[in-house]
Amino acid sequence: MNRRHFVSTAAAASSLLLLKPRTVFGYQANTAVRLGLLGCGNRGTSVADSFSKNTTAQVVALADLFADQLAAGCTHFDQLNAGLGRAPIDPKLLFRGPRAFEQLAASPDVDLIQISTPPFFHVQHLEAAVASGKHVYCEKPVGIDVRQAKRALEIAARVKPTQSVDVGFQCRSAPPIAAVAERIKAGALGKIAVASGIYYAPASAEKTRPGASPDEYRLRNWLWDRALSGDILVEQNIHIVDLANWLLGARPLKATATGGRNILTHYGDCWDNYQVDFTYPGDVHFSFSSTQFGVDGVFDAGLRLFGASGSATAPYAGPVQITGAQAWAWQDSAATTLGTAPGSGKFAANGAFSDNLAFADREKERAFIDSIVSGNSHNQIAAGVETALSCMLGRMAGYRRREVTWEELLAHGETYRLGFSLERFA
Repeated sequence: MNRRHFVSTAAAASSLLLLKPRTVFGYQANTAVRLGLLGCGNRGTSVADSFSKNTTAQVVALADLFADQLAAGCTHFDQLNAGLGRAPIDPKLLFRGPRAFEQLAASPDVDLIQISTPPFFHVQHLEAAVASGKHVYCEKPVGIDVRQAKRALEIAARVKPTQSVDVGFQCRSAPPIAAVAERIKAGALGKIAVASGIYYAPASAEKTRPGASPDEYRLRNWLWDRALSGDILVEQNIHIVDLANWLLGARPLKATATGGRNILTHYGDCWDNYQVDFTYPGDVHFSFSSTQFGVDGVFDAGLRLFGASGSATAPYAGPVQITGAQAWAWQDSAATTLGTAPGSGKFAANGAFSDNLAFADREKERAFIDSIVSGNSHNQIAAGVETALSCMLGRMAGYRRREVTWEELLAHGETYRLGFSLERFA
C-alpha cells in the first residue's frame, strides 16, 4: 500500500495521445486496443464510450449478468462502432450470466478488460482479468471490505511487468485539478494544517423490472445495498477522499465519524449522510461531509486545503484556485469553471460530469492506453486499495460511533457477504 507504487497519470493532462511508431508488446502504431466491457450499466457504458471516442481502444466484446443489459449494450456499441467506421460486435463475443467474466477473460480476442460491475464483485473480476494476462481498467473501489482489500494486494503482486492495471480515479486527471495539485505539491500552501471536503448528491433512482426476484432487485439497485456497494462513503465519496490522500501525500491514521439513514425510507441499508474527521500524519485533520438524498437535483463536491502560506480550492464545479502568497487560478476554460458557481454542477449517475471534470475521463483513459501501447506499464492496485481502506476506516468509525485506528481496521478483518448465489441467473 506504498503510494510510491502509484504512477500519476495527470502529467499529460492537456496533451494528445502520441503512439510510438513501432511494435511494442504486440501493439503497432495506430492499431486499436481491443476492449471488453464487463458490466453494461450506466457508468460502464459511459466509460467505454469515452475510450472509443478518445483513444485507439475499440469495444469488441461485452459481458453482463443480465440478458436485457447485454442486449442494450450490444445495440448501443454497434451503433457507436458504425459511427466510428468500425465493425459491429461479433455475437461470439457477447457473454451472459454469472460466468461471463471468466469467458471474457479467456477470450483471445480481447486485450483490455474494463471492470464496471457492482463493487462487491470488483476484486473477484480483477483476479480473473489479471490471471488471464489482460490489461485491466477497474472502477473504484478496489474492495468493499478489508478481506477483499487484502486479496486485491495479493493480486497486485501477480501483475506481470507487461500488464497495465488502472483504477478509475479519473478526478486526478482533470486538467484544472492536475494543475492545482502540481502547485500544492510544490509547496504553494506551505505547511498544510487542515483540509475539508464535501460530496452532496441527490438520491439515486430506483431500477425496476417486472417479475424481478428480491435478489435481482438487489443487484439492479446495488447502489442502495451496503454489501454490493460498500455504502456511499466507499462507493461514491471515495473520489474526494482519494484527492485528499493524494494532495496530503499520505493516508489517514485514524478517524471519528457520525451519520445515519435519516431521510431514505426505500429498500436498502446504505446511510444517506456521513460526517467524518480523518487524522493524517502531523496531526493534519481532514473533515468530510456527505449526503445522498432528496429530489432537488442539487450536487456539489470538492476539496479545500489550508496552509501557512495560503489555501486552495478544487471543486467539481466552480473556481479552481490558490489564494495567498502564491496566488493562482485556473484560466483555461472560464465558461465552464471560473464562471460557474459552486453547487451548480449537475449530478450524473454515469459519472459524466461537466465543469472541472469535463475532460477527466478522457485524459485518464488516454494515459492508460498510452501505457499499453508504449509498453510503459503500471500497476495502480495498491494505491487503489489504500484509498478504499481509507474510506472503510471512516465507515467503521461511523458504524461504531467512536474513533477507529488504521491498525484496528486491518486487524478487524471486516467482511461482507452477498447472501445468495449468482448461479440462479445462469
